[in-house]
Amino acid sequence: MSCAGGPDMIRAAGAGVIAAEWRSPNFDERPERGVIDMLVLHYTGMESTDAALARLCDPQAKVSAHWLIDEDGRLFNLVAEGCRAWHAGVSFWRGASDINARSIGIELVNPGHEFGYRPFPGPQMAGLIDLAQDILARHPIPARNVVGHSDVAPRRKMDPGELFDWATLAACGIGLWPPEAEECVLEDDAIRSMLATIGYETIDLFATLKAFQRHFRPERVNGRLDWQTARLIRGVTEQCSG
Repeated sequence: MSCAGGPDMIRAAGAGVIAAEWRSPNFDERPERGVIDMLVLHYTGMESTDAALARLCDPQAKVSAHWLIDEDGRLFNLVAEGCRAWHAGVSFWRGASDINARSIGIELVNPGHEFGYRPFPGPQMAGLIDLAQDILARHPIPARNVVGHSDVAPRRKMDPGELFDWATLAACGIGLWPPEAEECVLEDDAIRSMLATIGYETIDLFATLKAFQRHFRPERVNGRLDWQTARLIRGVTEQCSG
């Protein structure tokens, strides 16, 4: 894949105008013969859209994403998808540690937990659904590899957080949303094994459970294992194994 060329031309019906004048210098070449098989969602965690754009396009910051979606649904294409944007940092998923090399990163404008975390508005979610469906049509990204930043970096990150509507995304064919399994166990070793099958690192089980809950059980993000969390872990494991 080449980093050459202009902005990716994406037509996302609900996503509004692509503001292509914003381009980030914070990228490099993907490995040769690499496959894009992950989609990683973030929130910006900054006080405004302008502040987020300035940081993502600041060469001193050394951070970027391929796309940014404003709360009103506007799309900003910051890095060509053929390039490796620097969005995931130190991360892990299904045995891989260079998540940037195999993923597309989308930033959602939201002040995050530090500056007044709030729900993601309808126009923003509509823009995300349209863009994500377009990305999935162009790249071989399985549902199990549509993840949040906290999923791939559970000891460092909380985004996009417990207010993000993963269930609606899954209903639109983007990612997973599991039924509770009828049976499960509470032993740590079994839970670690299932979380690893899903894709998580399990160095810190407490942090990983919180990340799982943020994604799949947002009403109870405490890092503690209970029967409902365990049944949901089993449910996701069965979806990943099917």
